[in-house]
Amino acid sequence: MTNLRLFLVLLAALVLLPAAHAERIKDLATLQGVRNNQLSGYGIVVGLDGTGDQTMQTPFTVQSIASMLSQMGVNLPPGQTLQLKNVAAVMVTANLPAFAQPGQEIDVTVSSIGNAKSLRGGTLLMTPLKGADNRVYAMAQGNLLVGGAGASANGSSKQINHLLAGRITNGATVEREVPTALGKGDFIALELNKSDFANAARMVTAINRAFGDGMASAQNGRVVRVRAPVEDSQRVSFIAALEDLDISTSRAAARVIINARTGSVVMNQSVTLEPCAIAHGSLSVVISTNPVISQPNAFGQGQTVSTQRSEVDIKKEAGELVLLQAGVSLADVVKALNAVGVTPQDLLVILQAMKAAGSLRADLEII
Repeated sequence: MTNLRLFLVLLAALVLLPAAHAERIKDLATLQGVRNNQLSGYGIVVGLDGTGDQTMQTPFTVQSIASMLSQMGVNLPPGQTLQLKNVAAVMVTANLPAFAQPGQEIDVTVSSIGNAKSLRGGTLLMTPLKGADNRVYAMAQGNLLVGGAGASANGSSKQINHLLAGRITNGATVEREVPTALGKGDFIALELNKSDFANAARMVTAINRAFGDGMASAQNGRVVRVRAPVEDSQRVSFIAALEDLDISTSRAAARVIINARTGSVVMNQSVTLEPCAIAHGSLSVVISTNPVISQPNAFGQGQTVSTQRSEVDIKKEAGELVLLQAGVSLADVVKALNAVGVTPQDLLVILQAMKAAGSLRADLEII
């Protein structure tokens, strides 16, 4: 009996104990200075099946082809107008990862900038990719992979997914390295993905516990300064061990994200409510117009007259009053709102009213 009572006490303690949420430092922060770099370039896609740019409306496509042919020793007759259907002007974009070396391959995205109908089956010609400093860091070329498909005939058309953007896996070769410094002097800096003073303080505590007191200090809610070895090989090993440290993170702030354009509503598990009552009712006005034909007798001298008759109907659904208790979970909030029968657009208005009334314990963000 004593063992059973002890077991029940321990079980109750485990239930009441808040669950610790541990995450690695590499999941919460990045190393200052270690970042991707965006590259872009202007290119030409050839080999399209009559779905390229309409050259009369996109003169830059013709200019690009003429310039490319002249560099290859092909001179067009003066005044010659090209009518091309299998060529499209595109923008090529890519992300150059940190520590990328010359000879490595990266993925590129190709997007039409003209009035092409489709890039499916096209081949990107050699395109230099430049950074913000206008220097060439990679060269792109290859066959496009477009996920969409489409067909049209006699005024009818059918399209699946998007046809004006494609991707080339390993389609660019790195030509120039971007120097990346692992910290300055004896220190490196960790930047949290989101400013959080609690997580910054916990990170400092975990680092000092693992590597010794005074190794880390928080500069603010985002940057943690860490003392690191000077030698590159030792610094790399130190950073690897540092990023694998686990810290107990604070609970995520309660937040409700509303997309006013699509009606999407996303809430995290920290959202709770104060006691409140919600009444929901909808008013709809329906106007329908039907043609009415007035036709004379068989031997009459009148004329057939067509008029319009409109009917107006106003419907009001019965409103329901739902009481929400304090501290309910996200599942209870969703269940109660679904019980009221709200649509996504109605939910936007209800959540705004609940926030204004002070019953919604969450930050409301409209995007």
